[in-house]
Amino acid sequence: QVQLVESGGGVAQAGASLRLSCAASGSIFSLYAMGWFRQAPGKDREFVGGINRSGGSTQYPEAVKGRFTISRDNAKNRVYLQMNSLIPEDTAVYYCAARQTSPSALHTGVDEYAYWGQGTQVTVSS
Repeated sequence: QVQLVESGGGVAQAGASLRLSCAASGSIFSLYAMGWFRQAPGKDREFVGGINRSGGSTQYPEAVKGRFTISRDNAKNRVYLQMNSLIPEDTAVYYCAARQTSPSALHTGVDEYAYWGQGTQVTVSS
């Protein structure tokens, strides 16, 4: 079992940057692929970044590619989401998620992840 706690959300103006952090505890962090998702009011939860166990592979949807960067520090049991050039459409609750998986795998589906944090609100004003 792994517990996840997100931090770093807040209010930002369009064009600004925010860095989200997710702290993991309770298990061996390096056994888990990690993902970031977001959910805006009235919308489904959507994938915004995934990273494999070593951090050597990442994946993004087109909506955030080139603006968001996922990274991890296995020594600190943390995964990060650097968000640049924010736009109002990025406003949502952001969640980190974990899945125990094979070393090279990363996952993009909500249903593929077993463990979730409580979320952190990101609001981007125009």
